[in-house]
Amino acid sequence: MTFSAKFFRGALALLLCALATGCLPPSQSPLDDEKEPHFIEGKRAINTMDYAGAIEEFEKAVEANPRNASAHFELGWLYEKPYPEQDSAAAIYHYQQFLKLRPTADTAEAVRQRIVNCKQDLAKGVLPVSSSPGVQHDLEQLMQDKKQLQTEVDQWRAWYKAQTTNRPAPQSSPPIIQPTQAVQHVEAPPTPVVRSNVVSQFPGANYRPVPRPSPGTTPSPGLTSSFGRTYVAQSRDTMASISRKFNVKLDSLIVANPGIDARKLRVGQTVKIP
Repeated sequence: MTFSAKFFRGALALLLCALATGCLPPSQSPLDDEKEPHFIEGKRAINTMDYAGAIEEFEKAVEANPRNASAHFELGWLYEKPYPEQDSAAAIYHYQQFLKLRPTADTAEAVRQRIVNCKQDLAKGVLPVSSSPGVQHDLEQLMQDKKQLQTEVDQWRAWYKAQTTNRPAPQSSPPIIQPTQAVQHVEAPPTPVVRSNVVSQFPGANYRPVPRPSPGTTPSPGLTSSFGRTYVAQSRDTMASISRKFNVKLDSLIVANPGIDARKLRVGQTVKIP
């Protein structure tokens, strides 16, 4: 037997032994996770109590490496807490990703218990509905009032859009308008419909159209329309930062934009705001 054949057999035997005994090094260790630059910045933000900034940095760490289990754990912990805003669904997602990547971690059992706690928090928002005739009647009335309210909101939006569309282009110097001319070309808003006490307590019953910005003011970067609910991604934007900017849930924002890869948001992409 030649020397090369003996060497090959010996190397193969060592490899099989390593596979059988689990001696091969792991592909990603906790120490490797914590060396990631965004992870380091996230921990620094936590130390300064900048929890919103910490979430943004850990989200970037996960975007750079979806197998960063340590970043998933930190995001689960941050989303579980009321600061900056509790999001139990997001916390469950990141905790589950952590368990997939490190099922035998020393903290695995504690993470499973945290998932149970988050699910209990979500269940608290689901209240049993009584089947009594009175409650059923109130629900039916509430649904009718909701439709009426939606119609009224649409009228307000159409009126506001018409005023914005017919607004003259800004001039170098504002024209002097006499008091009698101030409302000459302004259409009257739709007459509100008087509703029952049940409707007055329904969310949105006191809706008022958002006033137009004053001439010369600059809108928020990337905001294309007050009611269009779209946003053009800017430099350093992530889906997580956009969700905080518009005060919407991260998972709702991702669902509303199925054509956008949440981990690879590009500058100039139009994001629909639910």
